Amino acid sequence: MKLQRKNRVRALAVGALAVSGALALTACGSDNTSGSSGGSGSSAKAANIKCDGKGKLLASGSSAQKNAMDVWVQNYSGACQGTEINYQPTGSGAGVTTFLQGQTAFAGSDSALKPEEITKSKTLCKGGQAIDLPMVGGPIAVGYNVPGVDNLVLDAPTLAKIFDSQITNWNDPAIKKLNPGAKLPDLKIQAFHRSDDSGTTDNFTKYLKAASGGAWKHEPAKKWEGTGGQAASGSAGVSSQVKQTSGAISYFELSYATASKIPTVKINTGAKAPVEATVDNASKAIAEAKPAGQGNDLALKLNYTTKAEGAYPITLVTYEIACDKGNKAETLPATKSFLTYVSSTDGQAALKALGYAPLPTEIADKVRKTVATLS
Repeated sequence: MKLQRKNRVRALAVGALAVSGALALTACGSDNTSGSSGGSGSSAKAANIKCDGKGKLLASGSSAQKNAMDVWVQNYSGACQGTEINYQPTGSGAGVTTFLQGQTAFAGSDSALKPEEITKSKTLCKGGQAIDLPMVGGPIAVGYNVPGVDNLVLDAPTLAKIFDSQITNWNDPAIKKLNPGAKLPDLKIQAFHRSDDSGTTDNFTKYLKAASGGAWKHEPAKKWEGTGGQAASGSAGVSSQVKQTSGAISYFELSYATASKIPTVKINTGAKAPVEATVDNASKAIAEAKPAGQGNDLALKLNYTTKAEGAYPITLVTYEIACDKGNKAETLPATKSFLTYVSSTDGQAALKALGYAPLPTEIADKVRKTVATLS
């Protein structure tokens, strides 16, 4: 009873409705069998988790995948009680840097590794290199706080000008043209961007660069390069600013909008109707992704300019980054065990309730096969 009470308190502490929903989804698919004590090779029938390795597993990076990671870690730790997983949502840039310095077992990043990062990783990954393992997909929502406006349509050129301080008021003619029926106030736009190096920023600015017809003059990057605006740390930081600031707009992973009840922009892509930021609509765009990595690297190239009906173009794929060869012996078993779980059917099944898009079957199969070869 004490253990049950402890687990109940722990679940409540998670706080977010979306997380609770995902836990309920996972529980409904299980036989409620208790997990193992974490012994090597033991298994937990509740989530089909095979537990290998013991001790503490450190990881950090993408804050966009934090809500998914919270659920994964809780499910895994409940089954594999001999392993403690500590994931810090420090941002993609910091996560990759920390991993390349050998301080963590794996990193989370919303952007694939750059060539120079792969080269640097060969010093860490003895006999191998770091590789990208896609694990989470989903829409980057553009959330806003405009009193009296609960249905807002924007397009890439207009978004580019808003985030580059060229459009500064909500009743600007360009916004009016896209929203003829809306009562747009005479209110200053408060555009927020990430202060930390962020894969979400990288993907958002890749969309602006690709789809804005030249309106976005800056090169895509994890570090914000736009003109003006205000900064906050992490997806939690920018979404919080939107929630509390009249006239605000920013970009963040959909679950933050859902949890905080922040309205999101519909995107005019040139399709017959503006496209809402939903998991299913993002999945339609992610399905157009093309392989971009070499060998065991499973990096993907997203299509930010899709005009397919119902395809939401501002998407990201979050990667877990590990060595293909040369992982630390003391953390390799637990790393493989955990990544096997999160890429499994059960691990991916928890994502949709959180506002993420599960990996397409073909990609998920490749990820599982690659994780099994990590050494």
